[in-house]
Amino acid sequence: MKTVLKTFSLIALLIVVTSCSSVRVSTDYDKKADFNSFKTFAFFKTGIDKAEINDIDKRRILRAIEAELLAKGFTKSENPDILISIFTKSNQRVDVYNNAWGMGAWGWGGWGPWGWGGWGLGPGWGWGWNQPMVSTNTEGVLFVDLINAKEKELVWQGMGTGFLTKNIEKKEERIKEFVSKIMEQYPPSAEKK
Repeated sequence: MKTVLKTFSLIALLIVVTSCSSVRVSTDYDKKADFNSFKTFAFFKTGIDKAEINDIDKRRILRAIEAELLAKGFTKSENPDILISIFTKSNQRVDVYNNAWGMGAWGWGGWGPWGWGGWGLGPGWGWGWNQPMVSTNTEGVLFVDLINAKEKELVWQGMGTGFLTKNIEKKEERIKEFVSKIMEQYPPSAEKK
């Protein structure tokens, strides 16, 4: 019986962890901006320095953004069309799952006055497991800002939200996933009618 409970707990945990692996993305942009005119980029040091994230992860994010922009045909320049800035934030998310299962003391499916599996009108004897499962995850948000270098105005912002990993080997992969999902939305497509 304990093996069944442990197996059930493990399966429930795997479902929770795998369902949280995606990155949710949203974007906003200036509809008057001419995104076809932007061909070169540079990083906006002033904005990047304000991002509350360690320097190693900053470099990981910036390398991932640079790779995405180069793949889109941009070139890095000392005299850029757009400046790239980032902003990050995170919060702890606590999820409590009530894994109650088994036979109840009242109602259908328990031992009652009429036996196994019938409707019981009074308290019956039952078995089950009502141990809540608590998981704590860090949810991070990455903002990627594209600023018109000439006018010093924000023209596009992408925001990715998802769970972070503490595993150092997987951290770079997760950062690339965040950046890739965000940058898939650039340049903005024409409004759908």
